[in-house]
Formats: sequence, C-alpha cells, structure tokens
Amino acid sequence: MKTIRLTMAQAVIRYMTAQKVLIDGEVKPLFAGVWAIFGHGNVAGVGEALYQVRDKLPTYRAHNEQGMAHAAIAYTKTLNRQQMMACTASAGPGSVNMVTAAAVAHVNRLPVLFLPGDTFATRLPDPVLQQVENFHDHTLTSNDCFKPVSRFFDRITRPEQLLTSLPQALRVLTDPIECGPVTLALPQDVQTMAYDYPEHFFDEKIHRLRRQAPDLAELEEAIALIRQAKKPLVVAGGGVHYSGALAELDALVSRCHLPVGETQAGKGALPWDHSQNMGTIGVTGAASTNTLAAEADLIIAVGTRLGDFASGSRAMINPDAKLLCINVASFDAIKHKGQPLVGDAKLTLPQVLAGLDGWQPEGGWIEKAAELRNQWNRTVDVATSDRGTNLPTDAEVVGAVNRAAGDKDIVVCAAGGLPGELQKLWRTRFDKGYHMEYGYSCMGYELAGGLGAKMAKPDSEVFVMVGDGSYLMLNSEIATSVMLGYKVIMVVLDNRGYGCIHRLQQFCGGPGFNNLLDDCLTVESGAPKTDFAAHAAALGARSEKVGNIKELEAALERAKASDISYLITLDTDALNVTEEGGSWWDVAVPEVSARDEVVEARRRYESFKARQQKNL
Repeated sequence: MKTIRLTMAQAVIRYMTAQKVLIDGEVKPLFAGVWAIFGHGNVAGVGEALYQVRDKLPTYRAHNEQGMAHAAIAYTKTLNRQQMMACTASAGPGSVNMVTAAAVAHVNRLPVLFLPGDTFATRLPDPVLQQVENFHDHTLTSNDCFKPVSRFFDRITRPEQLLTSLPQALRVLTDPIECGPVTLALPQDVQTMAYDYPEHFFDEKIHRLRRQAPDLAELEEAIALIRQAKKPLVVAGGGVHYSGALAELDALVSRCHLPVGETQAGKGALPWDHSQNMGTIGVTGAASTNTLAAEADLIIAVGTRLGDFASGSRAMINPDAKLLCINVASFDAIKHKGQPLVGDAKLTLPQVLAGLDGWQPEGGWIEKAAELRNQWNRTVDVATSDRGTNLPTDAEVVGAVNRAAGDKDIVVCAAGGLPGELQKLWRTRFDKGYHMEYGYSCMGYELAGGLGAKMAKPDSEVFVMVGDGSYLMLNSEIATSVMLGYKVIMVVLDNRGYGCIHRLQQFCGGPGFNNLLDDCLTVESGAPKTDFAAHAAALGARSEKVGNIKELEAALERAKASDISYLITLDTDALNVTEEGGSWWDVAVPEVSARDEVVEARRRYESFKARQQKNL
C-alpha cells in the first residue's frame, strides 16, 4: 500500500479537494471554497494547508465569522445543496462566533463543513490563550457548543482518526435526509502532526444525489387517500427545490387541478402566475390559500417540515382534514398525525400522478380556488402600489423592489416584519428568485446571505431587503462583497427599531417597550439616527438615501447599473403592515396581568388555543 505523509490539516484539505459532485452531467468540485479568518488556533495548521491548494480550492477572507458562515449557508441553499463551502476560524471566540450560523444550517437542513480550531490535545501549555477551562470536565472546550447544532461532530485528537471521521462527515453532508452542518474540531497541535496516510484515501470521489423510491404499500394508501378527497390542498415546501422536483410538482397539480400553497422555503416551486398557485400559506400566508386550508378535507404536504408558520400553529387547518406527508425524511413525514409517504419527491410525485389516472377534485372546489386566487392577486396589486407618501409601508417598498427585479433575479431576507410582507407579496417566476432564511429567522443573515447567493448565481442581481435592526447586528460583509467583487443591491428599511416585535408586543397587550428606539432607555436627547448610507460608503459600497417610492425606483435603476455593491436606505412606517391574509401565531400571553390589554389578549389567545387543541 502506497502512503503519503501529510499533516492532519493537509490531509483534511486534500480530502476535501478530492470530493466532486455530478450536476446535470457535469462533474464539479463539491467544495466551492473555504471561508477563513485565521488566528493562533488555525493559521499555522489549516492556513498552511489551504495555501498549498489555493489554485484548486479558493480561500475567502471575511470580516466576521458568523457572517462568513451565513454566506456559506446562502451559497449552498441557492444551489439546492449540490455544492457547499467550509468555514474555519481560530480557537476561542472566533470559532464560537460560528455556532449561531451552525444552528441556522441545522434548522434549514443545509450542508456546511465547520473546521474550528481547538485547544491543545496534549494539554502541555494549558491553559492557552482563549481557552475555556471547565473545572469538572477537562475534555470539554468551547467548541462543544457546536454539538447540539451539528448533524455530525467529532474532535480529531489523532491524525489517523481522519480515516474514519472524514467519510462519515461527507456521508452526512451529502445525505438528503441527514443533511446539515458537520463540525470537525481541530486542536491546533494535532493540525500540525504528520501521519502516513494511504494514497487511495485521497482518490477522487464523485457524489450523486441519492433518491429514495416510495414504499409501494404507502404509495397505494396515499393514492387511495387522495382519491377519497373532494377538497384537497397541496403544500409545497423546500424539499421540492432540493429534490429538483419542480416539473413533477407542476405536472401533478396541473393535470389534477390541485390548488397549491407555498411555505417560505417552498416559494418559487411554481411561478407566481401559475394557475394552481394560490400564494403562500400560514401565519404570513395569502388569504386565498389560508381560506382553502380552513375548508380542505385533505392536505398534501410535499417536502415540508410543517413548522408553526406554515400550519398556523395548528389552528388554521380544518381540524377534520386528513394529512398526507410526502417527504424523504420519515422524521417529517409522521408529524401532525400525518399519513406518511416516505420518498424522494422527484421519484414519488410521478407515481402518485400515474395512480390517480385522471382523478380530479370536485368542480366547485376548483372554481373556488380560481376565484380566491384572482381576489388575492388584486389584493397584492393594491398593497404594493405607491401611495405617494413620504413614509412608505414595507409593502410599498416590496412592490418597488419587485418591479425592479428581473426574471432571474433574487431577493434575500431573514428576519423582522419583512419576511411576512415578502411571503405574501413578492412575485417570482424564477425558482431561486426568493431566498428566505426563515427556519431560524436569524437577524444578521441578510447581508452576508446576499453575498453567498450572489457567489452562487453571479449572473443574477441579488436584492437584499433588510431592516435597520438586522443591519446593525451584522453588516461587515458589505466590505467583503466589495473586496471580492460580488455586487449586491441592499435596501435598508429604517423604522427606527424592531418594528415587527413592537407590533407583536402590542398585539399581546403590552405597551411599547424596548423595541422602537423611542421606547427604549436612552440619554435625554434620544437614540442617534443612524446614517446607513454613510456607513455603507465607509465599507466601500456606493449608497444613497431616498425619501419615497418614486425616488427609490430611480435609485434602484442606478443600483442595477453600478459595478459594485450599492445600498439604498429610506425611512418606513413601523406600524402599517398588510392586514389581508395571515393567520394566528401561538405566542403565549400572561395568564395574570395588571394591564387590561393583556387580560383581553389572553382571552383572545385562549380562543385560538381551543382551535389548536382540535388539531392535536
């Protein structure tokens, strides 16, 4: 057996470069790059190894560890998990900064390889700089924080452990069911230790998307259940995208005249103007889809984990409706008392269609769905039109950006009130045109996520819509986008605070408190008015502030013509949101309060909880 002597870090990187993926008949690198912020915990080991392969595996230098991991997450999401990136940071705070992003990847079932530096395995120089000492367990380091937010975790304390650990790591990263973040904690001394690895360990490996066919008995039961239905509704989730089952979904719902509601992750599975697309579903869904959900006798959930925003906290859907869950993961397929049909959507949906053999819902249901869809489209037209005020609503801004976006352009968002407005109102015919991180709804994802989406789709304009709160949390990757030459168009909606949570606070009976800046503890002169345009310019972007929708529309044209990242900011109304559509969301209200508003909110809450109980 031939061997090659490498350090542990060199072996990790060499193994990564040997991994390929087959996409549409073309073999590409599985790892498109490595995001790195070096420190004493990884610069001499992983850093040296990356330098040796910089022509094969590019290393990207970021400004914030969490931000670079968000970019990696957005990259793989945009490419339907077919290619991915790795992230490495130094031992201590640099690595722990990535834990939040690991949680984002975990919740959204997205593959990222985290390579955090770790403290010395030999312990000879303990305690070292940035080491967290545990009095009760000397095997723990701060990197153990990755364990609950990783699909696979290992600490490599001997170079030869890679022989068993790396194949398992790649299994998880490429598995359609277990897919998610993998963390390999790399002690800085072990990174530099050498071992004689078998040469064949680094042979090229080509990965392909594994597709699981449905069980025949489950398939027959599913077809029988659909045939019994008179008022079915399909819910399309993110799994439709990851399976590449867009055409198969279209064929099923078109031939059977099935109305479709899209989740946040599923949006774009059908073009917005498709005759069967009712709009989105759930807490921030379309009135058309939610009305059908309340009357449907069968919900056919395809590739969705059925989170509370999709199900209206289990209070929106007809309690007498049956649920069929088509999902590659049995974990998701049995939720909400669902009848499971476990299998890959691209393989399963055509078999369902073949088994239905011309079946359709009752005619009145088809007609009702069409009328509700038309009504909702008129609602969107009104909500997104320019009212001509100098304090526009989020909906008006969404309309302006949507009109500026081309057929293959992408909008990116994650947190606050904007995801609700975008889910209801954004229109796209491009399956990748709507990029929402709403599994973890992580504030600060937006700007870094926009960079990652642009890296994945450089020919698309990427519009990042972000509130002032999220912008202030994490904005440093604006500088990275300029440095790397990936242009992103950013629209900052400044309502001077956390407007979304302010509205929720009031809905639950609370007074305005600690959300809008005017309601916060400040000096006598109040909180400063942030000049977002000046800040973005200081980071290297072009920027401007506008006062209304007409000015925004003109600025968007200048942004599209720019060759570098461009930020536009405007003040918006913190209170005015699109009232049409939506459903209840379970946010617990205190049973006891001195405020009459809270007591009333509790009564309202209990009425919805009663509806929820019927669906348990």
